Amino acid sequence: MTQVKTGDTVRIHYTGTLQDGSTFDSSAGREPLEFKVGDGQIIPGLESAVPGMSVGDKKTVEVPADEAYGQPNPQALQAVPRTEIPDEIPLEVGTQLQVQTPTGQVMPVTVADVTDTEVTLDANHPLAGKDLKFDIELVEIA
Repeated sequence: MTQVKTGDTVRIHYTGTLQDGSTFDSSAGREPLEFKVGDGQIIPGLESAVPGMSVGDKKTVEVPADEAYGQPNPQALQAVPRTEIPDEIPLEVGTQLQVQTPTGQVMPVTVADVTDTEVTLDANHPLAGKDLKFDIELVEIA
């Protein structure tokens, strides 16, 4: 039976959960995730689990934060004067927004803190600092 090796394009079904068991992402009800093994298109800890699998194989993979989205970077937090944010923008902690950088790049951020004068925005990935678990099934080797 053919096994996955670096350079193969594969399709997997997956369910990603946090340590408390809550699901943060899943391909259930969607097309499988397709990627080329070794190209760094997905998080390293998940990608490294696929070589050696055969079509139909299933496994559970524990991915530490450092092999997923890394640790939170304190420099990714920025305090913005509240007056610079339009009134129609919701400013509750946990709200996800998009901001435009000075170079024109659109970047997702999360409202981390709100005071009367400032809003602290967090540009870290929402899963930074979290250990993840994936249940995966190899669907196809292209």
